[in-house]
Amino acid sequence: MTVSTVRILLVDDEPPIRKLLRVGLVAEGFAISEAANAKEAATCVKTDRPDLILLDLGLPDLPGHDLLEKWRAEGAEVPVIILSSRTDETGIVKALELGADDYVTKPFGMKELVARIRVALRHRFQRQGEKPVFQTGGLTVDLVKRIVKVEGQDVKLSPKEYDILRVLVQHAGKVITHHHLLSQVWGETADVQYLRVYVRQLRQKIEKSPDQPQYIMTETGVGYRLREADG
Repeated sequence: MTVSTVRILLVDDEPPIRKLLRVGLVAEGFAISEAANAKEAATCVKTDRPDLILLDLGLPDLPGHDLLEKWRAEGAEVPVIILSSRTDETGIVKALELGADDYVTKPFGMKELVARIRVALRHRFQRQGEKPVFQTGGLTVDLVKRIVKVEGQDVKLSPKEYDILRVLVQHAGKVITHHHLLSQVWGETADVQYLRVYVRQLRQKIEKSPDQPQYIMTETGVGYRLREADG
């Protein structure tokens, strides 16, 4: 599917924001429909069948979280990117746990938004599943042989370090919440400090400059994001 055929639904109750997004995204070649509230959004999802939804959480008639939860409960797999205020970390985390694919915080640049849209669309349209070998920059992870290399050199990881990296690889390019990583790696509720310790150790082994990571990025107050695969 080419970009020019991609349909994006904007769900936001503020006309100036919808206009700004419409102008910028149309210039990028996307087809745009709009909704000012949850009722209009529900109708547009059925009639327009969007390929991606940009969803503001502060809707006047129904919280964006409730709308997202309803879509996911109905089996809708359309990618959803949350539009949120910079201070609403709790709302962002909740949306991601409910099935949102990503988020951007207001104010945001159009280049950043388009980049996030393209990542979400690749996940939606390619549907290639879990590739046996993942590569981004100098980092290579063989998910079958459980071999990790940096610049061609084998890197020895502890089981927990590898499990964290595996989960990030499976969702490369997407933000993964602390809660999701903890539940996937430890299998039960654990203190987020455990996760921070292991991520720090993991960065020491795979990053050239652990304090300025190029692979595992911190999403402050939310979780982590692994750089998307090459190509």
